[in-house]
Amino acid sequence: MKIRFGYVSQATTLWDASPSKTITFTRYRELQKKEQLEKLLSVTKQNLDHTLRMLYYNIAHEIELYRFSSSLVPLATHPEVRWDFVTPFQKEWQEIGEVVRKNQLRVSFHPNQFTLFTSKDRKITENAVIDMEYHFRMLEAMGLERESLINIHIGGAYGNKAEALARFHQNLTALPLPIKQVMTLENDDKTYHTAETLAACEKEQVPFVFDYHHHMANLCEASLEELLPRMFQTWERVGIPPKVHISSPKSEKEFRSHADYVDLEFILPFVKLLTGFGRDVDFMIEAKAKDQACLKLVEDMSRLRGFKRVRGAAIAIT
Repeated sequence: MKIRFGYVSQATTLWDASPSKTITFTRYRELQKKEQLEKLLSVTKQNLDHTLRMLYYNIAHEIELYRFSSSLVPLATHPEVRWDFVTPFQKEWQEIGEVVRKNQLRVSFHPNQFTLFTSKDRKITENAVIDMEYHFRMLEAMGLERESLINIHIGGAYGNKAEALARFHQNLTALPLPIKQVMTLENDDKTYHTAETLAACEKEQVPFVFDYHHHMANLCEASLEELLPRMFQTWERVGIPPKVHISSPKSEKEFRSHADYVDLEFILPFVKLLTGFGRDVDFMIEAKAKDQACLKLVEDMSRLRGFKRVRGAAIAIT
């Protein structure tokens, strides 16, 4: 069994490497028309260049998993802006895609918590579709739309979870099929627990991204021993290892908040449970220290009996 590790968005080890630089709409509106476009172009170029830096950093450290920033393109979905961010950067998008493919990296997107399909408000659903289309357009520009995934949460309960779930399935029909085919769902730490999210995945035939920290903060009655085989089954269609989100609590008082690094003792019961299934799994580290937390966890885990580091960010378990 092998576990590969990755991190989210920005390698904190690198100097000035944020791929999420932006411009507010208030500032954008203050600029002259020519300056507006120039600002959008310059910020996007910087974000794409930084993303490429991150990918080469990952390759050098043998980190095979990476989550792109959702903020690569400033004001991409703002109703008064919504500009063509593909044509001016065809070379940059294609170069990123080529680096990913050549080095067999696993990349993904995770839109923010406002991209949801449970609302009674039609406008919120429309905005969710727009946001998913934005992420899909970036994958298309990179040529990765058939091999990368976009992960979201189910959304809010609005006082009635059963009705909200029914709305989720109905509202999701507004999502174009090519985008739904690269969508995944993740359990959350307050509302839709593991069993509920897994059931939604099975109904919609989309892969389930299991978040262990969220699970521990929002437990369900069913045990992980019961649920894991079903989780694995949701990944059969896409034919890649299941993905798990890993983090640990900042403190007992702030249990839902992510710590800077991952506490090995916190996740070890889950890791040991996984070994009983013998399935390769990918761990996306969501700790605040990002790449540093990722590499430290690999190092910490490699000291355990039966755990062998086989790449910069991969562990084989015997």
